[in-house]
Amino acid sequence: MATPLNKTKISTSSVNVNELTLDRRLAYDAESVSSDNAALAKLGYKQEFRRAFAPLEVFAFSFSLAGIFPSLATVLVFSLPYGGPVTMVWGWAICAFFILFSGLALAELASAAPTSGGLYYWTWDLASPRWRKLLAWIVAYTNSMGLIAGFASVEWGLAVQIMAAVTIGTNSAFVPTTAQTFALFVALLIVHGFLASLATAVIALLQTFYVAINTLLPIAVIIAMPIATPKEFKNTAAYTFGAFTTSKAESGWPDGFAFVLGLLAPLYVIAGFESSIHMSEEAHNARTAVPWAIVCTVVISSLIGWVANIVFAFCMGTDLESIIDNPIGQPTATIFFNSFGRNGTLALWSFVVFAQFMVGANTLTVASRQMFAFARDRGLPFSSVLYRMNKRTQTPVNAVWASAFVAFLLGLLVFAGPTTYSAIFTIALAGQYTAFTIPMASRFMGGKKWVPGPFTLGRFGLPVTIIAIVWMAFSMAILAFPARPGPSAESMNYMVVVYCGWLGLCLLYYYFPGYGGARWFHGPQKTLEDTNAVGIGRGSA
Repeated sequence: MATPLNKTKISTSSVNVNELTLDRRLAYDAESVSSDNAALAKLGYKQEFRRAFAPLEVFAFSFSLAGIFPSLATVLVFSLPYGGPVTMVWGWAICAFFILFSGLALAELASAAPTSGGLYYWTWDLASPRWRKLLAWIVAYTNSMGLIAGFASVEWGLAVQIMAAVTIGTNSAFVPTTAQTFALFVALLIVHGFLASLATAVIALLQTFYVAINTLLPIAVIIAMPIATPKEFKNTAAYTFGAFTTSKAESGWPDGFAFVLGLLAPLYVIAGFESSIHMSEEAHNARTAVPWAIVCTVVISSLIGWVANIVFAFCMGTDLESIIDNPIGQPTATIFFNSFGRNGTLALWSFVVFAQFMVGANTLTVASRQMFAFARDRGLPFSSVLYRMNKRTQTPVNAVWASAFVAFLLGLLVFAGPTTYSAIFTIALAGQYTAFTIPMASRFMGGKKWVPGPFTLGRFGLPVTIIAIVWMAFSMAILAFPARPGPSAESMNYMVVVYCGWLGLCLLYYYFPGYGGARWFHGPQKTLEDTNAVGIGRGSA
């Protein structure tokens, strides 16, 4: 059980901003910073991070974490066997359309109460008093699970991409073992641990570089691939937009359901858009910057990914089996190899790997902010240790390394086989969708009057939220299905087992007799006094 947190007396009307001197790069004055701090104080929290993220950098952080092109390179294997071009092009378009509803609903919540612990804070504030403690607990743990599992999956994908480059560079003479890839995975965890521990101003500064790479890379590929691809690999428009093909070895489902399973690719890629929520306490003008970062990340990532899928479908040839089963081990790398040759692929793949490296750094940063926020509210074991700022960097270094350690533990599942580890990908998304759904539903079912922030959907808030919740429930059902009908123990999808196991542990910890969270967890804790804290600015209905 965590120890009580120190409190600092401070008034909402006179928030101390002496430690938040404006960076010379930013055009904001002290009044802007004070306004952000006052908004945070109304939620009951003192300002502990340095607000070094300008609005553009908030978007850059969210967009870079989505890592549209490196993520697409990792998950193309989910769409090629389940419909081929039709799933790549039209499946992506359908999925992106519905994901936008989730982004809009979250953006409206983020504008009303921008805080690092956003999702579980909103749940506590919006849900009915009878259920809010349990629901906030579930949201906090599923959100933490989703973020750390997402970080582990990004790191493993990055390790696989690096090994694929080595395989290409050695003309397939080197094929990595699981142990070798895992060793690289651990090394990446350590490097990203140091990066995520840097001062907020440094992390913010890096985002400009990150967003440039993540924007220019897909544009370069979209332009160069049609030019470089040999004629034998170029497809017609009829094939690109209308051919439905399935892999006999990988699928086995009826065509309609194979198309549905192919939606996993855009579901995995157009994710992480909510990351700016957890950076709210480090952002200028957070009530506006954070929601727009969410919406812009979804829209721009969706458009770039859709165009990239169209180009891939035009330039990948028609022998999908050879792309899926190639010794390189990466369908996207194989497509590049066919278009650009060995040297061109290595040059291009190095940028893909670097972009994925950026995704890993930002993902760990977000996971640590969520862990810090929940520890601040005394919801985690060793909260007094995890809720601790490094005096030099003003970042939660302990939370960074704790998140990296949990990711290491999840990474050990690779030795249980590929199907077991694939559950890490799926529970990352399932955990996030659970954490999204509960506060969205609580807003309309909690029985309190809603007071929006600057970003508001008005009367469209309810229908947008309903569509978002229905879509996420549908998506979670997709995540639970195995790759092929009649799976064996080796090919079974264990997402439900891992997900329910995690929820079971969370509930066990909550209800454990004498020591469970039901006894000592009391929701968001004030870290300052005399704040007139009112949550999201709501009153009783």
